[in-house]
Amino acid sequence: MDITDIAAVRQPIASAHGLPNAHYIDQGVFDEERSALLMSGWSGLAVASDVPAVGDAVPITFLGMPLLLVRDRSGQVRVFYNICRHRGMILVDAPRRIEGAIRCPYHSWCYSTEGQLVSTPHVGGPGQNTAEGIDKALLGLREVRSHVWMDVVWINVSGDAPAFEEAHADLLARWAEFDRPLYHGGADSRFELTVECNWKLAVENYCESYHLPWVHPDLNTYSRLEDHYHIEAPGLYSGQGTVVYRQLKGDAGEVFPDFEGLDAKWDTAAEYITAYPNVLLGVHRDHVFVIILVPDSHAQTTEKVHLYYAQPDTDADLRARNTAQWKQVFEEDIFVVEGMQRGRYAPGFDGGRFSPAMDGPTHLFHAWVAERMMAHRGQVQAAE
Repeated sequence: MDITDIAAVRQPIASAHGLPNAHYIDQGVFDEERSALLMSGWSGLAVASDVPAVGDAVPITFLGMPLLLVRDRSGQVRVFYNICRHRGMILVDAPRRIEGAIRCPYHSWCYSTEGQLVSTPHVGGPGQNTAEGIDKALLGLREVRSHVWMDVVWINVSGDAPAFEEAHADLLARWAEFDRPLYHGGADSRFELTVECNWKLAVENYCESYHLPWVHPDLNTYSRLEDHYHIEAPGLYSGQGTVVYRQLKGDAGEVFPDFEGLDAKWDTAAEYITAYPNVLLGVHRDHVFVIILVPDSHAQTTEKVHLYYAQPDTDADLRARNTAQWKQVFEEDIFVVEGMQRGRYAPGFDGGRFSPAMDGPTHLFHAWVAERMMAHRGQVQAAE
Protein backbone atom coordinates (compact mmCIF):
# COMPACT_ATOMS: atom_id res chain seq x y z
CA MET A 1 0.00 0.00 0.00
CA ASP A 2 1.12 3.53 -0.80
CA ILE A 3 1.10 5.43 2.52
CA THR A 4 -0.15 8.74 1.20
CA ASP A 5 0.76 12.24 2.35
CA ILE A 6 -2.59 13.92 2.96
CA ALA A 7 -1.52 16.89 5.07
CA ALA A 8 -2.00 19.27 2.12
CA VAL A 9 -5.63 18.19 1.79
CA ARG A 10 -6.44 19.68 5.21
CA GLN A 11 -5.11 23.14 4.38
CA PRO A 12 -7.48 26.10 3.88
CA ILE A 13 -9.25 25.76 0.57
CA ALA A 14 -7.22 28.43 -1.24
CA SER A 15 -3.98 26.48 -0.71
CA ALA A 16 -5.25 22.90 -0.31
CA HIS A 17 -4.57 20.07 -2.71
CA GLY A 18 -6.99 17.25 -3.43
CA LEU A 19 -6.45 13.67 -2.35
CA PRO A 20 -3.42 11.98 -3.94
CA ASN A 21 -3.83 9.59 -6.86
CA ALA A 22 -3.42 6.50 -4.69
CA HIS A 23 -6.77 7.20 -3.05
CA TYR A 24 -8.40 6.37 -6.37
CA ILE A 25 -6.18 3.74 -7.98
CA ASP A 26 -4.35 1.83 -5.22
CA GLN A 27 -5.96 -1.34 -3.88
CA GLY A 28 -4.14 -1.01 -0.56
CA VAL A 29 -5.47 2.49 0.03
CA PHE A 30 -8.95 1.30 -1.01
CA ASP A 31 -8.74 -1.40 1.66
CA GLU A 32 -7.57 1.17 4.21
CA GLU A 33 -10.47 3.48 3.34
CA ARG A 34 -12.85 0.54 3.61
CA SER A 35 -12.12 0.43 7.34
CA ALA A 36 -11.54 4.13 7.98
CA LEU A 37 -14.42 5.61 5.98
CA LEU A 38 -17.04 3.00 5.19
CA MET A 39 -17.11 0.59 8.13
CA SER A 40 -16.45 2.91 11.06
CA GLY A 41 -19.40 5.26 10.57
CA TRP A 42 -22.92 5.06 9.11
CA SER A 43 -22.86 3.92 5.48
CA GLY A 44 -25.82 3.45 3.18
CA LEU A 45 -26.51 -0.19 2.34
CA ALA A 46 -29.94 -0.36 0.70
CA VAL A 47 -33.46 1.03 1.08
CA ALA A 48 -36.18 -0.35 3.29
CA SER A 49 -38.42 -0.50 0.22
CA ASP A 50 -36.22 -3.37 -0.99
CA VAL A 51 -38.01 -5.50 1.65
CA PRO A 52 -41.55 -4.08 1.66
CA ALA A 53 -43.37 -7.02 3.27
CA VAL A 54 -42.85 -9.03 6.43
CA GLY A 55 -40.50 -11.94 5.70
CA ASP A 56 -38.88 -10.32 2.66
CA ALA A 57 -35.15 -11.07 2.50
CA VAL A 58 -32.53 -9.72 0.10
CA PRO A 59 -28.87 -10.86 0.02
CA ILE A 60 -26.41 -8.01 -0.49
CA THR A 61 -22.65 -8.03 -0.93
CA PHE A 62 -21.18 -4.83 0.50
CA LEU A 63 -17.42 -4.25 0.63
CA GLY A 64 -17.00 -7.98 0.06
CA MET A 65 -19.18 -8.86 3.06
CA PRO A 66 -22.20 -11.16 2.58
CA LEU A 67 -25.14 -9.42 4.26
CA LEU A 68 -28.84 -10.18 4.48
CA LEU A 69 -31.52 -7.48 4.57
CA VAL A 70 -34.69 -8.78 6.25
CA ARG A 71 -38.04 -7.40 7.39
CA ASP A 72 -38.84 -9.40 10.53
CA ARG A 73 -42.22 -10.53 11.85
CA SER A 74 -42.77 -7.26 13.69
CA GLY A 75 -42.06 -5.23 10.55
CA GLN A 76 -38.61 -4.07 11.64
CA VAL A 77 -35.85 -3.96 9.03
CA ARG A 78 -32.72 -5.80 10.13
CA VAL A 79 -29.32 -6.55 8.66
CA PHE A 80 -27.48 -9.79 9.42
CA TYR A 81 -24.35 -11.44 8.16
CA ASN A 82 -25.72 -13.82 5.56
CA ILE A 83 -23.91 -16.86 6.94
CA CYS A 84 -24.84 -19.83 9.09
CA ARG A 85 -23.20 -19.95 12.50
CA HIS A 86 -22.40 -23.64 11.95
CA ARG A 87 -19.97 -23.75 9.01
CA GLY A 88 -20.29 -20.30 7.49
CA MET A 89 -22.54 -21.32 4.59
CA ILE A 90 -24.40 -18.60 2.70
CA LEU A 91 -28.00 -18.73 3.87
CA VAL A 92 -29.95 -16.87 1.18
CA ASP A 93 -28.60 -16.61 -2.36
CA ALA A 94 -31.48 -14.74 -4.04
CA PRO A 95 -34.26 -12.37 -2.94
CA ARG A 96 -37.24 -14.26 -1.52
CA ARG A 97 -40.03 -14.29 1.04
CA ILE A 98 -39.23 -16.15 4.27
CA GLU A 99 -42.46 -17.98 5.08
CA GLY A 100 -41.23 -19.83 8.17
CA ALA A 101 -37.56 -19.75 9.10
CA ILE A 102 -34.30 -18.91 7.37
CA ARG A 103 -32.95 -22.38 6.66
CA CYS A 104 -29.32 -23.12 5.89
CA PRO A 105 -29.20 -25.28 2.74
CA TYR A 106 -26.14 -27.19 4.06
CA HIS A 107 -27.25 -28.80 7.33
CA SER A 108 -30.70 -27.22 7.80
CA TRP A 109 -29.93 -25.11 10.83
CA CYS A 110 -32.85 -22.66 11.01
CA TYR A 111 -33.12 -19.05 12.17
CA SER A 112 -36.06 -16.75 12.82
CA THR A 113 -36.34 -13.46 10.96
CA GLU A 114 -35.25 -11.85 14.24
CA GLY A 115 -32.02 -13.85 14.01
CA GLN A 116 -32.53 -16.45 16.73
CA LEU A 117 -31.27 -19.97 16.10
CA VAL A 118 -34.42 -22.09 16.41
CA SER A 119 -33.50 -25.52 15.04
CA THR A 120 -30.36 -27.69 14.78
CA PRO A 121 -31.55 -31.02 13.32
CA HIS A 122 -29.41 -34.10 14.07
CA VAL A 123 -26.68 -31.93 15.60
CA GLY A 124 -26.14 -34.57 18.33
CA GLY A 125 -26.46 -37.53 15.97
CA PRO A 126 -29.36 -39.07 14.05
CA GLY A 127 -32.58 -37.97 15.70
CA GLN A 128 -30.75 -35.92 18.34
CA ASN A 129 -31.43 -32.23 17.80
CA THR A 130 -29.34 -30.92 20.69
CA ALA A 131 -25.69 -31.37 21.57
CA GLU A 132 -23.28 -30.34 24.28
CA GLY A 133 -21.73 -26.99 23.52
CA ILE A 134 -24.40 -25.98 21.01
CA ASP A 135 -26.34 -23.29 22.85
CA LYS A 136 -29.02 -21.88 20.56
CA ALA A 137 -29.26 -18.73 22.66
CA LEU A 138 -25.63 -17.92 21.86
CA LEU A 139 -25.61 -18.89 18.19
CA GLY A 140 -28.09 -16.56 16.58
CA LEU A 141 -27.25 -14.70 13.41
CA ARG A 142 -24.71 -11.93 13.80
CA GLU A 143 -26.62 -8.68 13.42
CA VAL A 144 -25.11 -5.56 11.90
CA ARG A 145 -26.12 -2.34 13.63
CA SER A 146 -28.60 -0.51 11.41
CA HIS A 147 -30.96 2.45 11.27
CA VAL A 148 -33.60 3.57 8.74
CA TRP A 149 -33.97 7.24 7.80
CA MET A 150 -35.31 8.65 4.52
CA ASP A 151 -35.97 4.98 3.72
CA VAL A 152 -32.19 4.41 3.56
CA VAL A 153 -30.91 1.46 5.57
CA TRP A 154 -27.75 2.81 7.18
CA ILE A 155 -25.28 0.38 8.75
CA ASN A 156 -22.40 0.75 11.19
CA VAL A 157 -20.24 -2.32 10.65
CA SER A 158 -17.72 -1.52 13.37
CA GLY A 159 -20.55 -1.18 15.88
CA ASP A 160 -18.93 1.67 17.77
CA ALA A 161 -20.11 4.84 15.99
CA PRO A 162 -22.33 7.28 17.90
CA ALA A 163 -26.05 6.57 17.55
CA PHE A 164 -27.38 7.58 14.12
CA GLU A 165 -29.58 10.29 15.63
CA GLU A 166 -26.52 11.76 17.32
CA ALA A 167 -24.11 11.34 14.41
CA HIS A 168 -26.53 12.99 11.96
CA ALA A 169 -28.41 15.32 14.32
CA ASP A 170 -27.55 18.38 12.22
CA LEU A 171 -28.87 16.90 8.98
CA LEU A 172 -31.97 15.48 10.68
CA ALA A 173 -32.75 18.94 11.99
CA ARG A 174 -32.12 20.60 8.63
CA TRP A 175 -34.51 18.26 6.84
CA ALA A 176 -36.97 17.58 9.68
CA GLU A 177 -39.82 18.52 7.34
CA PHE A 178 -39.04 15.47 5.20
CA ASP A 179 -38.94 13.03 8.13
CA ARG A 180 -42.29 11.51 7.21
CA PRO A 181 -43.58 8.52 5.23
CA LEU A 182 -42.01 8.47 1.78
CA TYR A 183 -43.66 6.36 -0.90
CA HIS A 184 -41.33 4.57 -3.28
CA GLY A 185 -42.52 4.94 -6.84
CA GLY A 186 -42.02 1.23 -7.52
CA ALA A 187 -40.29 -0.57 -10.36
CA ASP A 188 -40.41 2.48 -12.63
CA SER A 189 -38.72 4.61 -9.95
CA ARG A 190 -35.50 2.71 -9.43
CA PHE A 191 -32.47 2.13 -11.61
CA GLU A 192 -28.76 1.40 -11.36
CA LEU A 193 -25.76 2.92 -13.10
CA THR A 194 -22.35 1.23 -13.16
CA VAL A 195 -19.53 3.72 -13.52
CA GLU A 196 -15.84 3.01 -13.96
CA CYS A 197 -14.56 5.25 -11.22
CA ASN A 198 -13.73 5.32 -7.54
CA TRP A 199 -16.81 6.00 -5.41
CA LYS A 200 -15.33 9.22 -4.01
CA LEU A 201 -15.36 10.86 -7.44
CA ALA A 202 -19.13 10.36 -7.60
CA VAL A 203 -19.41 12.14 -4.24
CA GLU A 204 -17.13 14.97 -5.30
CA ASN A 205 -19.06 15.61 -8.48
CA TYR A 206 -22.43 15.51 -6.72
CA CYS A 207 -21.36 18.02 -4.06
CA GLU A 208 -20.88 20.95 -6.40
CA SER A 209 -22.80 22.96 -8.97
CA TYR A 210 -19.71 24.40 -10.69
CA HIS A 211 -20.01 21.94 -13.59
CA LEU A 212 -23.67 22.58 -14.42
CA PRO A 213 -23.26 24.95 -17.42
CA TRP A 214 -21.06 22.51 -19.30
CA VAL A 215 -22.21 19.06 -18.19
CA HIS A 216 -25.96 19.65 -17.69
CA PRO A 217 -26.94 22.25 -20.32
CA ASP A 218 -30.68 21.42 -20.23
CA LEU A 219 -30.86 21.67 -16.44
CA ASN A 220 -28.80 24.86 -16.56
CA THR A 221 -31.36 26.58 -18.80
CA TYR A 222 -33.70 27.07 -15.83
CA SER A 223 -31.57 26.29 -12.77
CA ARG A 224 -28.51 28.33 -13.53
CA LEU A 225 -25.15 28.37 -11.80
CA GLU A 226 -26.00 31.68 -10.12
CA ASP A 227 -29.20 30.18 -8.70
CA HIS A 228 -27.26 27.72 -6.55
CA TYR A 229 -25.81 27.98 -3.06
CA HIS A 230 -23.38 25.88 -1.04
CA ILE A 231 -24.37 23.57 1.81
CA GLU A 232 -21.45 23.00 4.17
CA ALA A 233 -21.39 21.09 7.44
CA PRO A 234 -17.72 20.21 8.11
CA GLY A 235 -17.17 16.60 9.06
CA LEU A 236 -20.81 15.66 8.41
CA TYR A 237 -22.18 16.45 4.97
CA SER A 238 -21.96 18.90 2.11
CA GLY A 239 -23.71 19.71 -1.12
CA GLN A 240 -25.63 22.41 -2.93
CA GLY A 241 -29.06 23.86 -3.21
CA THR A 242 -31.01 25.85 -5.76
CA VAL A 243 -33.52 28.64 -5.33
CA VAL A 244 -35.09 27.75 -8.68
CA TYR A 245 -36.88 24.40 -8.72
CA ARG A 246 -39.32 23.80 -11.56
CA GLN A 247 -41.91 21.09 -11.04
CA LEU A 248 -42.30 18.49 -13.75
CA LYS A 249 -45.65 18.84 -15.53
CA GLY A 250 -47.62 16.39 -17.63
CA ASP A 251 -49.21 17.15 -20.99
CA ALA A 252 -52.36 18.41 -19.26
CA GLY A 253 -50.42 20.42 -16.68
CA GLU A 254 -50.67 17.79 -13.94
CA VAL A 255 -47.95 17.71 -11.25
CA PHE A 256 -47.04 15.42 -8.38
CA PRO A 257 -48.79 16.20 -5.08
CA ASP A 258 -46.68 18.21 -2.65
CA PHE A 259 -45.52 17.06 0.75
CA GLU A 260 -47.94 18.74 3.13
CA GLY A 261 -46.88 21.41 5.58
CA LEU A 262 -43.55 22.36 4.03
CA ASP A 263 -42.04 25.77 4.64
CA ALA A 264 -42.79 28.21 1.82
CA LYS A 265 -39.12 28.25 0.79
CA TRP A 266 -39.60 24.80 -0.74
CA ASP A 267 -42.07 26.23 -3.27
CA THR A 268 -39.05 27.16 -5.37
CA ALA A 269 -36.06 25.53 -3.62
CA ALA A 270 -34.41 22.11 -3.72
CA GLU A 271 -31.35 20.73 -1.95
CA TYR A 272 -28.81 18.04 -2.83
CA ILE A 273 -26.59 16.69 -0.07
CA THR A 274 -24.04 13.93 0.39
CA ALA A 275 -24.34 12.38 3.84
CA TYR A 276 -20.79 11.11 4.29
CA PRO A 277 -19.62 8.69 3.23
CA ASN A 278 -21.78 7.28 0.42
CA VAL A 279 -25.40 8.45 0.38
CA LEU A 280 -26.55 11.16 -2.04
CA LEU A 281 -29.91 12.73 -1.22
CA GLY A 282 -32.14 15.19 -3.04
CA VAL A 283 -35.29 16.83 -1.66
CA HIS A 284 -38.00 18.78 -3.49
CA ARG A 285 -41.53 19.95 -2.71
CA ASP A 286 -43.02 16.95 -4.53
CA HIS A 287 -40.44 14.17 -4.57
CA VAL A 288 -37.24 12.89 -3.01
CA PHE A 289 -34.45 10.79 -4.42
CA VAL A 290 -31.79 8.64 -2.83
CA ILE A 291 -28.58 7.39 -4.43
CA ILE A 292 -26.56 4.75 -2.62
CA LEU A 293 -22.99 4.44 -3.87
CA VAL A 294 -21.73 0.86 -3.71
CA PRO A 295 -17.91 0.68 -4.02
CA ASP A 296 -17.49 -2.45 -6.15
CA SER A 297 -13.73 -1.94 -6.34
CA HIS A 298 -11.21 0.88 -6.21
CA ALA A 299 -12.15 1.76 -9.81
CA GLN A 300 -15.83 0.79 -10.15
CA THR A 301 -18.98 2.02 -8.43
CA THR A 302 -22.63 1.06 -8.68
CA GLU A 303 -25.09 3.91 -8.18
CA LYS A 304 -28.46 2.66 -6.89
CA VAL A 305 -31.11 5.30 -7.49
CA HIS A 306 -34.59 5.42 -5.89
CA LEU A 307 -37.36 8.01 -6.24
CA TYR A 308 -40.08 8.72 -3.65
CA TYR A 309 -43.31 10.68 -3.56
CA ALA A 310 -45.68 12.26 -1.04
CA GLN A 311 -48.53 9.86 -1.82
CA PRO A 312 -48.57 6.16 -2.71
CA ASP A 313 -50.57 6.34 -5.96
CA THR A 314 -48.98 8.93 -8.23
CA ASP A 315 -49.45 9.12 -11.98
CA ALA A 316 -47.45 6.33 -13.64
CA ASP A 317 -46.67 8.29 -16.80
CA LEU A 318 -45.45 11.27 -14.81
CA ARG A 319 -43.31 8.98 -12.62
CA ALA A 320 -41.74 7.43 -15.70
CA ARG A 321 -40.95 10.89 -17.10
CA ASN A 322 -39.42 11.97 -13.81
CA THR A 323 -37.27 8.86 -13.66
CA ALA A 324 -36.13 9.37 -17.25
CA GLN A 325 -35.33 13.01 -16.55
CA TRP A 326 -33.13 12.21 -13.54
CA LYS A 327 -31.52 9.26 -15.30
CA GLN A 328 -30.47 11.60 -18.09
CA VAL A 329 -28.95 14.05 -15.59
CA PHE A 330 -27.02 11.32 -13.76
CA GLU A 331 -25.85 9.72 -17.01
CA GLU A 332 -24.50 13.09 -18.13
CA ASP A 333 -22.07 12.91 -15.20
CA ILE A 334 -20.60 9.54 -16.18
CA PHE A 335 -18.03 10.81 -18.68
CA VAL A 336 -16.83 13.32 -16.07
CA VAL A 337 -16.26 10.91 -13.20
CA GLU A 338 -14.78 8.27 -15.50
CA GLY A 339 -12.53 10.90 -17.06
CA MET A 340 -11.28 11.99 -13.64
CA GLN A 341 -10.62 8.34 -12.76
CA ARG A 342 -8.45 7.88 -15.85
CA GLY A 343 -6.71 11.14 -14.99
CA ARG A 344 -5.63 9.72 -11.63
CA TYR A 345 -3.22 7.39 -13.43
CA ALA A 346 -1.08 10.40 -14.43
CA PRO A 347 1.91 10.17 -12.03
CA GLY A 348 2.48 13.91 -12.04
CA PHE A 349 -1.01 14.84 -10.87
CA ASP A 350 -0.78 16.30 -7.37
CA GLY A 351 -4.44 15.99 -6.37
CA GLY A 352 -5.45 19.22 -8.06
CA ARG A 353 -6.66 22.46 -6.56
CA PHE A 354 -10.01 23.91 -5.45
CA SER A 355 -11.81 27.08 -6.45
CA PRO A 356 -12.35 28.94 -3.16
CA ALA A 357 -15.59 30.33 -4.58
CA MET A 358 -17.01 27.19 -6.18
CA ASP A 359 -15.48 24.06 -4.64
CA GLY A 360 -16.18 24.50 -0.92
CA PRO A 361 -18.48 21.46 -0.58
CA THR A 362 -16.03 19.22 -2.45
CA HIS A 363 -13.08 20.41 -0.38
CA LEU A 364 -15.04 19.63 2.80
CA PHE A 365 -15.45 16.03 1.63
CA HIS A 366 -11.71 15.74 0.89
CA ALA A 367 -10.92 17.20 4.30
CA TRP A 368 -13.29 14.71 5.96
CA VAL A 369 -11.58 11.82 4.18
CA ALA A 370 -8.16 13.11 5.26
CA GLU A 371 -9.27 13.56 8.89
CA ARG A 372 -10.72 10.05 9.08
CA MET A 373 -7.71 8.51 7.42
CA MET A 374 -5.27 10.24 9.75
CA ALA A 375 -7.29 9.17 12.79
CA HIS A 376 -7.41 5.58 11.52
CA ARG A 377 -3.67 5.49 10.89
CA GLY A 378 -3.07 6.82 14.38
CA GLN A 379 -5.17 4.04 15.87
CA VAL A 380 -3.36 1.41 13.83
CA GLN A 381 0.04 2.73 14.90
CA ALA A 382 -1.01 2.86 18.56
CA ALA A 383 -2.09 -0.78 18.40
CA GLU A 384 1.22 -1.95 16.91
